[in-house]
Amino acid sequence: MNENEELDNIIILNDEDGNEVKFEFLDLVELDDEEYVVLLPVTEEGEEEEGEVFILKVEDSDENSDEESYVSVEDEDTLNKVFEIFKEKFKDDFDFVD
Repeated sequence: MNENEELDNIIILNDEDGNEVKFEFLDLVELDDEEYVVLLPVTEEGEEEEGEVFILKVEDSDENSDEESYVSVEDEDTLNKVFEIFKEKFKDDFDFVD
């Protein structure tokens, strides 16, 4: 995989302090007519961190824009359902720890 292909999966988001944080896009999961992204934090060296993934809800900015925004999910049941779907889809690709 060349460098450009690797960068295609990288999403840069701003945290609550306005700092840019890089994530690797892992999957888009649909649940109850909503879409959720599953993201893995990327370190400065470009290596993925081992550990927790982030699940954010996809919201359209407005009808006339192609931009999307991501919001945190507060509902623990929703997070668990999305993560279970993700785990099932990628059970052969990742070693999940409960």
